[in-house]
Amino acid sequence: MEEDCTTPKRRECRIPQASVCPPPPKKKSVSGTKRQPPKNGYFQPPDLDSLFAAHPIPSTRQACA
Repeated sequence: MEEDCTTPKRRECRIPQASVCPPPPKKKSVSGTKRQPPKNGYFQPPDLDSLFAAHPIPSTRQACA
């Protein structure tokens, strides 16, 4: 039974060959989509020096003892 099944060889059944390669995809332009600044302003991190000054880091000898 397997001998009965074959791939069609007629010209009408074949995939046509591409004559010219398609052009590469174009990148979307980002110049037209300008973002507005956030309403609440930008994130302002806390002053790290004052944060660490309030909680001094113990030395390694004190932490291991």
